[in-house]
Amino acid sequence: MQLDSALAVAGITGLFGLIILVALWPGEKQGARLLAKWGVRNPTADQVPVAVRYLRRRRFWYPWLFLGLPLIPGATNLVGERTANSLVFVVLLGGLAAEILAQRPSRGPRREAVLAPRGVLDFAPLWTVVVSGLATVAAVGHLAVLRQWGPLAVTVGAAAVAWTIVLLAVRRPAAGDPEVDQALRVRSARVALGLGTGTAATLGWTVGDLTSFLAFVATVAAFLAIVGPPPKQRAATTTAAR
Repeated sequence: MQLDSALAVAGITGLFGLIILVALWPGEKQGARLLAKWGVRNPTADQVPVAVRYLRRRRFWYPWLFLGLPLIPGATNLVGERTANSLVFVVLLGGLAAEILAQRPSRGPRREAVLAPRGVLDFAPLWTVVVSGLATVAAVGHLAVLRQWGPLAVTVGAAAVAWTIVLLAVRRPAAGDPEVDQALRVRSARVALGLGTGTAATLGWTVGDLTSFLAFVATVAAFLAIVGPPPKQRAATTTAAR
């Protein structure tokens, strides 16, 4: 792609990212909704700002990533021309940038660390790890058979970024009270694994024959299950609705 064309595409995608940022820029309602979805019942006024800051750290990067992606040589060919591919990749990279920044010690009052060591499975259930891993391996195997090395590299890279986010979410300094901290770590881990799975779906399976279509549908279903709220929260929501 010529430089002029790349700059034009970058301008368009950057504008698209800015529109998304404005539309999704979180306030107190979005912060409270996030906490409620991930297990915090009736979030208080002290808890909501932590969730709002969590969301803003991620979404701030969207316009810049949409702007920069077309300027990387070969990025369009690797990620693909579908908007869904670029969107998943941008959200993944935004999550990575946010988790890296969150490694800095909090300026607010510090609370005591949890004495019991916590690992990945405290925030991402075993089934999400297994399902995400199987989806990635299946997609990589399919792409290897087809000798689609570019999409294969991106799928592996997305999985690596997802796991980096998970590990950073486990080790980052605590923010907010224990209930909020737990909810946000769970959200980070599960959404990252889900986005890695989503990349496997959008790049690993081209809708052509029936087998590929079924594999695509199954991988998308895995993505939706992983990024969904924890089962206990679903049960609580259902009970409240009744």
